[in-house]
Amino acid sequence: MIRRLAIALAAAATAMLPQQGSAHPHVYVVVKSELVYGPDGAVTAIKHAWTFDDMFSVYAVQGLETKQKGVYTREDLAPLAEVNVTSMKEYDYFTHIKADGKKVSLADAKDYWLEYNDSMLTLHFTLPLKAGLKPKALDLEVYDPEYFVDLSFDEKEPARLAGAPGQCKLALTKPEPPVPVGQTDPQRLDRAFRASEAFAGMGGQFASKISVKCQ
Repeated sequence: MIRRLAIALAAAATAMLPQQGSAHPHVYVVVKSELVYGPDGAVTAIKHAWTFDDMFSVYAVQGLETKQKGVYTREDLAPLAEVNVTSMKEYDYFTHIKADGKKVSLADAKDYWLEYNDSMLTLHFTLPLKAGLKPKALDLEVYDPEYFVDLSFDEKEPARLAGAPGQCKLALTKPEPPVPVGQTDPQRLDRAFRASEAFAGMGGQFASKISVKCQ
């Protein structure tokens, strides 16, 4: 279990961070998210499915005892899932939500579990909102502010709406590419500065954004 603690996603992302000047990620995660709506049309939760890169995944399960070699059941992976989720609580699960421009508070993660397929781990978990909301505009970003972990939305299915009112529409906005060396763009530099001020870390500058607008 000590080794499981050492390789847990958020534990690694924080324990190894005197190197805040290191501007490249060490773990790569593909994110699929689902915004869950209640019968009254209010957003009630975010469901995540995070698939870790194969190198991290293979290392994470090394030495894990299983009934069948190379096969890891949900029960086998339960302790690792719990460590990952509980470790991320302090950092709001790297999930940043704004409703009509205001930060949204999240409750503790629930219904969390891990699966292992094709040499890659996928962490599933649900983040309830502390209060249901009916915003006209909702923004969702998933990122590690220190950019130790690269969390990128899936290219084909980054997010979906579950039970949303028919007038709600979803869109994905990707971050602007970096300015080539030797070139400057004052407006983009100003936006990058304001983004770093708002999110207190460089990770937000590399984050894609899911936006939902309801009439």
